[in-house]
Amino acid sequence: MAAVVDEAKCNACKTCAEVCPVEAITVESKAKVDPDTCVDCGTCVEECPEGAISLP
Repeated sequence: MAAVVDEAKCNACKTCAEVCPVEAITVESKAKVDPDTCVDCGTCVEECPEGAISLP
Protein backbone atom coordinates (compact mmCIF):
# COMPACT_ATOMS: atom_id res chain seq x y z
CA MET A 1 0.00 0.00 0.00
CA ALA A 2 1.19 3.48 -0.84
CA ALA A 3 1.72 6.30 1.62
CA VAL A 4 -1.41 8.31 2.41
CA VAL A 5 -1.61 12.09 2.75
CA ASP A 6 -3.93 13.70 5.31
CA GLU A 7 -4.91 16.75 3.27
CA ALA A 8 -6.13 18.59 6.36
CA LYS A 9 -2.57 18.56 7.76
CA CYS A 10 -0.63 19.05 4.50
CA ASN A 11 0.63 22.59 3.93
CA ALA A 12 2.22 21.83 0.53
CA CYS A 13 5.77 22.50 1.76
CA LYS A 14 7.17 19.96 -0.75
CA THR A 15 9.52 18.34 1.75
CA CYS A 16 8.04 14.92 0.96
CA ALA A 17 8.54 15.34 -2.78
CA GLU A 18 12.13 16.49 -2.25
CA VAL A 19 13.08 13.44 -0.15
CA CYS A 20 11.16 10.74 -2.03
CA PRO A 21 13.79 8.42 -3.56
CA VAL A 22 11.46 7.23 -6.35
CA GLU A 23 9.79 10.58 -7.12
CA ALA A 24 6.34 9.22 -6.29
CA ILE A 25 5.05 12.49 -4.80
CA THR A 26 3.84 15.60 -6.56
CA VAL A 27 2.70 18.76 -4.83
CA GLU A 28 0.30 21.35 -6.15
CA SER A 29 -2.16 22.59 -3.55
CA LYS A 30 -1.56 19.41 -1.50
CA ALA A 31 0.83 16.47 -1.74
CA LYS A 32 -0.30 13.51 -3.81
CA VAL A 33 1.32 10.06 -3.78
CA ASP A 34 1.33 7.93 -6.94
CA PRO A 35 0.45 4.46 -5.61
CA ASP A 36 2.00 2.76 -8.64
CA THR A 37 5.39 4.38 -7.99
CA CYS A 38 5.50 4.45 -4.16
CA VAL A 39 7.71 1.70 -2.68
CA ASP A 40 6.52 2.13 0.94
CA CYS A 41 9.97 3.16 2.19
CA GLY A 42 8.60 5.60 4.79
CA THR A 43 11.05 8.40 4.02
CA CYS A 44 8.23 10.90 3.46
CA VAL A 45 6.53 9.82 6.68
CA GLU A 46 9.70 10.49 8.68
CA GLU A 47 10.47 13.82 7.00
CA CYS A 48 7.01 15.44 6.86
CA PRO A 49 7.15 18.36 9.33
CA GLU A 50 3.36 18.39 9.69
CA GLY A 51 2.90 14.64 10.26
CA ALA A 52 0.55 14.61 7.29
CA ILE A 53 1.77 11.37 5.71
CA SER A 54 1.34 7.82 6.98
CA LEU A 55 1.75 4.26 5.76
CA PRO A 56 -1.37 2.11 6.09
